[in-house]
Amino acid sequence: MQRSASAHWQGGLKDGKGTVSTASGVLSQTQYSFSTRFENGVGTNPEELIAAAHAGCFSMALSGQLDAAGLKAEAIDTTATLTMEKTDAGFTITKIHLDLKAKIPGGDEAKFQTAAANAKAGCPVSRVLKAEITLDAKLV
Repeated sequence: MQRSASAHWQGGLKDGKGTVSTASGVLSQTQYSFSTRFENGVGTNPEELIAAAHAGCFSMALSGQLDAAGLKAEAIDTTATLTMEKTDAGFTITKIHLDLKAKIPGGDEAKFQTAAANAKAGCPVSRVLKAEITLDAKLV
């Protein structure tokens, strides 16, 4: 399986602007710039897209882990908060915190926590990141 996306950039770092697009068309020339990345400009940025990918990947991985544990989620809601800091090596994604709320009728807390930990460790996006990944998992 392969997936692709593309980026186009014009101009300098601070005065330039770019767009990102995905082969699926979900993103089509979506604007990004220095201000959307480091200030509060309108548009997206690579870090926001990584956070979205991580939240989505983790939620699907959790669903699979729950299935394996004999549990079925009515709803899984995950927020991924990415931290980027300036380090000696330059700007670096240092952490991603996953905040999970899952509604599982008749859910077993111990099985749920095990499934959440397994999903955090096993989701492909977690495995590709060289950042500290933390998780708060709440069964509701």
